[in-house]
Amino acid sequence: MSTSESPAARPPAAGSVADPRFAEALRQLDLDVEVRRFPDATRTAAEAAAAIGCALSQIVKSLIFAADGVPVLVLMDGSSRVDVEAVRRELGAGKVGRADAELVRETTGYAIGGVPPFGHRTRTRVLADRGLLDHEVVWAAAGTPHTVFPLEPSTLIAHAGGTLVDVREQSA
Repeated sequence: MSTSESPAARPPAAGSVADPRFAEALRQLDLDVEVRRFPDATRTAAEAAAAIGCALSQIVKSLIFAADGVPVLVLMDGSSRVDVEAVRRELGAGKVGRADAELVRETTGYAIGGVPPFGHRTRTRVLADRGLLDHEVVWAAAGTPHTVFPLEPSTLIAHAGGTLVDVREQSA
């Protein structure tokens, strides 16, 4: 299903993009993207994929980890899990773990379930899993659990300031 054929999606109200901070980030990056708003939350990758009508792997999860206490953003496709040990090795960190909700909001300015890949409160190191490049278009949160936007993966990664890495958990 193409991005324009999704019957569940509705464009945001006139003059409204989702979150004002995210709208400002789009302006600063000179990005013109279609932000879609859904009546029900799309907090999880599965909820977002169902609402959009796309493959789960086309959803970009923006996940905050703490590496030796320093926040790092990992961009991962919705059908995969992050290999925390691979992230630790990539960063040369002693210890890496998922950030709690408070650290996520403090670092990004957004709540879990609505964290976009860019436009955060603080500049954070970004690791982007190479698997995102398997798609022509991926979908990411637009600052709220009700909003998403599509973008070509390499463009999304570039605007996020991401480094391409292989940090996807491998199947046993």
